Amino acid sequence: MKTHSTIIQSIVTEKSSGQQANGQYTFLVKKDSSKIDIKNAVKAIYGVEVADVKTSIMPKKTRFLKGKYEWIKRPVFKKAIVTLKGKKTIDPNKI
Repeated sequence: MKTHSTIIQSIVTEKSSGQQANGQYTFLVKKDSSKIDIKNAVKAIYGVEVADVKTSIMPKKTRFLKGKYEWIKRPVFKKAIVTLKGKKTIDPNKI
């Protein structure tokens, strides 16, 4: 798998922004990518060593919009939390 096509985008929320102080960064990745593919992609794009990769598949979610009377479906996606070695920092918006 190509290294640059493994990571789709970075996920920036309040929780992920707080984890960046500890050297943990959250990315949206392809569903068929493995932990080794994600580790190699981060190393190729940012040039830093990766200590740990945690992945999780987020289930689909259905919501009812108030006032519009319609259902919204969020698709299934896979996210990866990458921990860097040492006190390294990166710019997650580089992708």
